[in-house]
Amino acid sequence: MGVVSKGVQVALRIFQLICSVIVLGILARFVHRVSAAGGSHDGRVIYGLVVASISTLFALVFIVPLLYSFLVFPFDFALFVMWLVLFCLLITRSGTSVCSSSWFCNYWGYYWGGFWRNPFFNGNTSAGCGHWRTSLAFSFMAMVAFLVTSILGAWVVSRHWTKRRRERRAGTSATTGTPTTSQIGGHAPAHGTGAGAAPGTAHATQGTTHTGTYV
Repeated sequence: MGVVSKGVQVALRIFQLICSVIVLGILARFVHRVSAAGGSHDGRVIYGLVVASISTLFALVFIVPLLYSFLVFPFDFALFVMWLVLFCLLITRSGTSVCSSSWFCNYWGYYWGGFWRNPFFNGNTSAGCGHWRTSLAFSFMAMVAFLVTSILGAWVVSRHWTKRRRERRAGTSATTGTPTTSQIGGHAPAHGTGAGAAPGTAHATQGTTHTGTYV
């Protein structure tokens, strides 16, 4: 794990925490207003509360740039999928019209602006439009952030285990005493000049001794 990967990891966790808290705060405030009005809760908004809550806790626990925070990259990917589903569910509620859609005017804007108290409400409102757009934007950014951390975690873990395998192989070679290429090449000349020269010298000496005896 390098300094750069650790720094990027911390920055992404902080960004994930910010996005999750913002979405959680907006959706929780809206659910509170719906509960105060005695209205029915949209299942997609409740799902958003669950995803934002889990992501907030996850980012807090794994914000420390240690190895275990990179090992959880499968959970980062799972949260990416959850945020992707959430973003698709929310964006399809309002569609391309966003703050002028029927769902927004009769549900989000209706409860956000407290129009249940107004018996003459005609269904046309832009109350809470900024908060709705903010929740969509930060849902998308949280989705991207978790995707990046999953990729970064997989890359760091892959490099870490590759390095460990190389170290184990080097340690095994040193323990068993297996000669390396340089060691084998270094001993080869010694065999040629030492062991190979000794027999020749002995034979020459013997030949000289026998010759002197016969004469």
